[in-house]
Amino acid sequence: MAKNKTIKVDNFEIILFSQNMEDYISLTDMARFKNAETTGLVISHWLSTRYTVEFMGLWEQINNPDFNITEFSNIKNESGSNGFVLSAKQWVEKTKAIGLISKPGRYGSGTFAHKDIAFEFGSWISPKFKYYLIREYQRLKADENDRLKLEWNLQRTLAKVNYHIHTDAIKENLIPSELSKQQISFVYANEADMLNVALFGKTALQWRTEYPNVEGNVRDMATIEQLVVLSNLESINAVLIHQGLTQSDRLVQLNKIAITQMKSLLGNKNLKKLK
Repeated sequence: MAKNKTIKVDNFEIILFSQNMEDYISLTDMARFKNAETTGLVISHWLSTRYTVEFMGLWEQINNPDFNITEFSNIKNESGSNGFVLSAKQWVEKTKAIGLISKPGRYGSGTFAHKDIAFEFGSWISPKFKYYLIREYQRLKADENDRLKLEWNLQRTLAKVNYHIHTDAIKENLIPSELSKQQISFVYANEADMLNVALFGKTALQWRTEYPNVEGNVRDMATIEQLVVLSNLESINAVLIHQGLTQSDRLVQLNKIAITQMKSLLGNKNLKKLK
C-alpha cells in the first residue's frame, strides 16, 4: 500500500491511501464528525440503511466480479427491518466486497471505503460535509497532477539535455575545428591534402600515422556528410584558385565553409534517411 495522504475537512483530518490505482478514504475519520467516541457505530448505522445496502451492492456488481450476489440479496432483504444491524466486517466477509477495507495498524487504521462510497457516506453525514470533502479531495488530486506534470516536464527536459549532450559529443568528432596559424601557413604538397586539412584537420599522411592498422585512407573513412562537404569544397576551391587567392587564404575560407556545412548537414533529416 502506498503512503497515506491527508486532507482536512471542516477541521477534521481524514486519511486516504491508494490501492490498485484507486483511492480509499477513511470512514473512521469521517465518522468523527458525527461522534468521535463511537465511530464504529456511526459507520454501522449508515451501512444498515436499505439505501446504503442497495448502493453498495450496485457498486460491487459493477466493479467486483467476485461479489457474492446471493449473500447480497439476503442482506438486502433484511435491510431496513427493525433490529437489522450491519457492520463493515460482516459486509466484507459475507459478500467478498472490495469497496470497504479494514486497515489495521497504529497509524491510519480503521475502516476505509472507495472514494465513490466514501462520498455517499459524506452525504449521509451532511450535505455540507460532502461538499467540503469532494472539494478537498479534488484539490489533493490537482496538486498530485501538478507534481506529476512537473516531474514529467523535468524528465522530458533531462531527456532533451541528454540527447543534445549525446549528439554534441558525436558532432565534436565530425565538425572540423578552426585551423591553427601553423596549419594555415604550412605549404601543402597538393590541393587534396589542403582540402583534407580544411575538412578533417589533418593530411593523409598524418591520418595514416594516427591509424596505422586501419585499411584505406582518411577519405575512405569519411561519413556521408563529410563526403558531401568534401565535394562542395573541391568545387569552391576551384573558384577560389581562379580568383587568384593564395593557398593559405583559400584554406581559411574552405575551413570556415566546412564547419558551417557540417553543422547544417548533421541536422538534416533527409540526409539521415540515406544512411
